[in-house]
Amino acid sequence: MFYVGQDGAILAEMVYTMPSDNKMIIKHTEVDDSLSGKGVGKQLLKTVVEYAGTNHIKIIPLCPFAKATFDKTKEWQDVLT
Repeated sequence: MFYVGQDGAILAEMVYTMPSDNKMIIKHTEVDDSLSGKGVGKQLLKTVVEYAGTNHIKIIPLCPFAKATFDKTKEWQDVLT
């Protein structure tokens, strides 16, 4: 998982699975209410996109948040399957 933590607590997370070495399925995104509206979910997804690009991994966004954000962010679509 990719996450944002503070004082040992996870405040935001993006959970994924790797069905193969070059495919990542984003399953779930959750952001604590204290970070709501601050763009933390999008920042997590940006980090995942950068990781995928660097490591030649294609993403399947099953998470509704990730899917909607990919739909709005055309420059990230090169990492989609």
